[in-house]
Amino acid sequence: MRLTILGGGGFRVPLVYRALLADPAGPVSEVVLHDTDPRRVTVIAAVLTRLAQGHPAPVPVRVAKDLDEALTGADFVFSAIRVGGTAGRIRDERIPLAEGVLGQETVGAGGVLYGLRTIPVARHIAQRVARLAPGAWVINFTNPAGMVTEAMSQVLGDRVIGICDSPVGLARRAARAAGADPAAFDSGRVGFDYVGLNHLGWLRSLTLDGTERLPLLLADDTALASFEEGRLFGAEWLRTLGALPNEYLHYYYFRRETLASVRETSETRGEFLDQQQRGFFERAAAAGGPDAVYKLWERTRLEREETYLAHSREAGGGWQRDSHDLEGGGYDRVALALMHAILRDSGTRLILNVRNGTTVPQLDPDAIVETVCEVTSRGARPLPCAPLREDQLGLMLQVKAVERAAVAAAVYQERGAALRALALHPLVDSPAVAARILERAAEEA
Repeated sequence: MRLTILGGGGFRVPLVYRALLADPAGPVSEVVLHDTDPRRVTVIAAVLTRLAQGHPAPVPVRVAKDLDEALTGADFVFSAIRVGGTAGRIRDERIPLAEGVLGQETVGAGGVLYGLRTIPVARHIAQRVARLAPGAWVINFTNPAGMVTEAMSQVLGDRVIGICDSPVGLARRAARAAGADPAAFDSGRVGFDYVGLNHLGWLRSLTLDGTERLPLLLADDTALASFEEGRLFGAEWLRTLGALPNEYLHYYYFRRETLASVRETSETRGEFLDQQQRGFFERAAAAGGPDAVYKLWERTRLEREETYLAHSREAGGGWQRDSHDLEGGGYDRVALALMHAILRDSGTRLILNVRNGTTVPQLDPDAIVETVCEVTSRGARPLPCAPLREDQLGLMLQVKAVERAAVAAAVYQERGAALRALALHPLVDSPAVAARILERAAEEA
């Protein structure tokens, strides 16, 4: 079975390959990498070479010369591209910040700008998949994952599934805080209800062996303080919500504090990653062999994960991430679990980005939502969920309107839709500000 990774020069690609090597029943017979940056993909291929050393049956890796070669014959396609690179991310962050609104790359105005730039490329990929590998399943990691998956689904239907490691990371950390060990989570003894959009969702039920544990967890200050989301939002606010929010909801619930934290720092997250990755790829290109490249990659990866969501942690009082905070779902593990569930027709339950159907009746059936799904050989089917609270539904409806306007703007090149996407976002406080952001983004493109 052939796995193609688009964005094959991406920094986190070795995590996927390492997971493949650790998979004793792995079905992948070949990994094909494609990237628009030859230097990056060459460096990442060297890291994969080092990972394969000493393995009794390493998965062969090949670098494709173009997109069509990469897609032809693919059974699964992992799409993890970054259109515009980290330089584009910096613009997405800095342009809104100059207008006094948040510029995070998937949330707020920055996410809309990123989506407008990325959606045309993602749809082109979807069209080539439909032409060259119509039987392939596309697993989309590309951010903003919700709107990009929605744009690709207009071409591929249910054969594109979006993934994110934030929801399962939240569920794992909450389960541990509620007294479940990792083995209980992995064996399916832990159940959960999660619903929302990508980077905007809530864990509303958590069971162990069928017994509800979330109310007890919410009532326990010590347990809440033992994991990242508990510290991030605070016990009082979590009890008020009656649910555990995805970490990205910190930008919505504590927008003033988070914006102040971002504006007080000398560099945005994009600027940090741009400097870090440029340094990594420059040093790696001259490192002199797979061993040196791998050690450099491992050090850089750990630094990247330790500084994740640093602005939100600073706004929440500040703390260093510990081993439990760093233990997320792992988007590599989520992707492999999804792939296995499709191939084995297993009925595995995963939190995924899929077409809504009737899960949230107030949304269009084709709208992409992030929720618990049952995965079989036919793909991912969203499971019924309890009705959303008015505050949850209201925020979902508003942000989904933003996402759909951004998709329309990118597909049909409609300025009015782009302005609507920016101006109606809950983190953008003025149509005039939205118009200026849009104009400046066009000037700097």
